Amino acid sequence: MSYKEKLEKCGVNWPSLSRPDLPFAPTKRIGDTLYVSGQIPEVADEIAYIGQVGKEIDVEMALQSAKICAANIVYWVEKSLDGDLDRVVQMAKMNIFINAVPGFTAYSQVGNGASEIMNALFGERGEHARCAVGMGGLPANVPVEIDAVFHVR
Repeated sequence: MSYKEKLEKCGVNWPSLSRPDLPFAPTKRIGDTLYVSGQIPEVADEIAYIGQVGKEIDVEMALQSAKICAANIVYWVEKSLDGDLDRVVQMAKMNIFINAVPGFTAYSQVGNGASEIMNALFGERGEHARCAVGMGGLPANVPVEIDAVFHVR
């Protein structure tokens, strides 16, 4: 089964993104380490979810946001590896930032959406260290932003 098919089986379409006109790159490779900049729940050129978790966004919508962020991470990894995701040796770390109201505590539950995507796509190579933390706000008022680090060949 292809990576695209695995992603669609998780309920997320393969992304179609364009590089943003920002003063940083979507990915940066240093040796065998690939850093992926923070990804938001962007589908094509639209933001799929906007709002704060616990206010405009419920846990299920936040979980879906995390899945979209994870898919966008994989998209940029594929681009940086010339279309060959088999060059991923191991996902090392994922940081999940959640724009949530004070008192919200289901950060791990939201983060599981992204972790499940990586595990489904990469199997053991997708097992990673991570943190899921609450923020008082995120760019464009998105509910979730995720960055990641991969070991690649």
